[in-house]
Amino acid sequence: MISRAQRDFDFSVVIPAYNEEKLLPFTLDHLNSCLEQLNEYQGEIIVVDNASTDQTIEIALEKGAKVIKESERSIARTRNKGAAEAQGAILIFIDADTIVPFEVLREALDLMKNPLYGGGGATVKFDQNQGRFISGVLVPEFWNLISRLFKLAAGSFIYCRAEDFEKIGGFSEKLYAGEEIQFIISLKRILRHSRKRFVILHKNPVITSSRKLDWYGDLKIFSTLFLLLLFPFAIRFKRFCSFWYQRP
Repeated sequence: MISRAQRDFDFSVVIPAYNEEKLLPFTLDHLNSCLEQLNEYQGEIIVVDNASTDQTIEIALEKGAKVIKESERSIARTRNKGAAEAQGAILIFIDADTIVPFEVLREALDLMKNPLYGGGGATVKFDQNQGRFISGVLVPEFWNLISRLFKLAAGSFIYCRAEDFEKIGGFSEKLYAGEEIQFIISLKRILRHSRKRFVILHKNPVITSSRKLDWYGDLKIFSTLFLLLLFPFAIRFKRFCSFWYQRP
């Protein structure tokens, strides 16, 4: 990890990416536009390539992102690799298929200027519901309810201080899915001790791709969720987490 004294930026956006040549350009273009508008903050964008076989690396470099490589297919390990190279005092983790509205980024950074706040996340919305009311509309709305009620953040947008991330030890590399939930629980524990707040931003949800709705039917989606609810230990085995690692 880079020591606090060596940090050159106010924040770092860390993006894990595996074969993201289709959506990554839009994500990076939007982020670059946001960075241009955030005159009072200096930030960097880090794309961690997770063994892509397409043009992900070339696109990231073309868009001005710092590129790091991680060969082992693990979302937690990939995020940690990016955080280890980040030079921002605040870490912001987003997914390669997610658009973070300028207002959300600005609100998170403004909050973190106040020592009473220590991190958080944001509500989410699909870019389209793919004509699926239950999985395309109700499920994300139900998650947003849970997120705000229990203060849990989805991996599509998490923000925290780099020093707290280091205290926790990052995302658990023993987990192949759901690693963000365990991380958030650990982060909130640290923040409680220092009497800092964890905030889920909700005025402007981040927009994430609905491509899994296009790839999978409701049976596949809900059977996966049901399996993990019954056997939560399954997230420690990659073969049970193919929903997040394999694409049709």
